[in-house]
Amino acid sequence: MNSTLDHLAIVAPDLDTGCAFVTHALGVDLQSGGAHPRMGTHNRLLRLGPDVYLEVIAIDPAAQRPGRPRWFGMDDLDFDAPPHLATWVARTDDIQAMPDACRNIVGNPEPMTRGTLSWQITIPADGILPLNGSAPTLIQWSQTPHPASAMLDRGCTLIALEVFDPDPEKVQAILTAINFSGPVHLHGLPATAKPYSLAHIQTPHGLKTLPVSNL
Repeated sequence: MNSTLDHLAIVAPDLDTGCAFVTHALGVDLQSGGAHPRMGTHNRLLRLGPDVYLEVIAIDPAAQRPGRPRWFGMDDLDFDAPPHLATWVARTDDIQAMPDACRNIVGNPEPMTRGTLSWQITIPADGILPLNGSAPTLIQWSQTPHPASAMLDRGCTLIALEVFDPDPEKVQAILTAINFSGPVHLHGLPATAKPYSLAHIQTPHGLKTLPVSNL
């Protein structure tokens, strides 16, 4: 299997708050996305390249609560929590081929839909973020071309994602297991520090860094 960076996930208590966070950081507006019926969530989107994008995702107040934990640790999000770059998603060409050691961390693949789109994505049974968001969620799209190719081009391009973690070797072991290649750089932190990520994005207003609001 081979994999590369697919998209970034900004988790927020609601879409308006999450989009304001991104617009403040990057100076561009997001476009509407859609609902994820199985997860009870919805999103808005920003293209970062022909096959890379950013999503702001929040619990959909109009949706029924799913019969399982939501993805991206969203059930543990306080109603007044600040939006933050929670994690990232890696696209693979054979999601079923991931080694068991990887599967034990990122979870099993599950079918998902949003409108006319469909895909398989890994979700831990308890809904938590793999390695607190440092390790990627894995996705395999059912259609081509990539959904980002049909998104509005706001003039933004992902340059690099920096992942800071107390155990970068453990994260690297997962990336090696899924044969990952892409602009993701790992950095170590003290053992008691909280993992976080920074996305460097070229925008019409220059190079911007999408911060983590709780740093």
